[in-house]
Amino acid sequence: MRRITYWALSTVSVLALLFGYHTSTSGAVPTNPPTSIVAPIKGSTSSSSGTGSAGTQSSTSTLTGEVAQTQWGPVQVELTVADAKVTDVTVVQYPNGNGQDIEINNYALPVLIQETLDAQSANIDMVSGATVTSDGYLQSLQSALDQAGL
Repeated sequence: MRRITYWALSTVSVLALLFGYHTSTSGAVPTNPPTSIVAPIKGSTSSSSGTGSAGTQSSTSTLTGEVAQTQWGPVQVELTVADAKVTDVTVVQYPNGNGQDIEINNYALPVLIQETLDAQSANIDMVSGATVTSDGYLQSLQSALDQAGL
């Protein structure tokens, strides 16, 4: 009789633990996708182009880096360069195939963009938790910087 009681209690305990476990997919599902799925993630410009102190028009060019294929999807960076300075960064392609990709990249890409604008080079830190995207971003960024001659 004692064995049956222990068996019944352990079965109930296991079932309670199984049904009480919250998975990463058990959260609320958004009905409208975030705008970042359809729109590129864009950085803020650190300076504006216009007339310089000598009254000459500054040269501004937009360069698109090569597509870096990662295990989670392609990453591609577009730079705006004015007077040999990176003034804007836009990530035109990035992994966004599922909710976790979107959540990670909505956090990581603005950090990477700001680091690029601050460093003015590809010598930036990767974002923890977004290593694959960071690596693809750096590859595409370096390609665009090479095109710009920076």
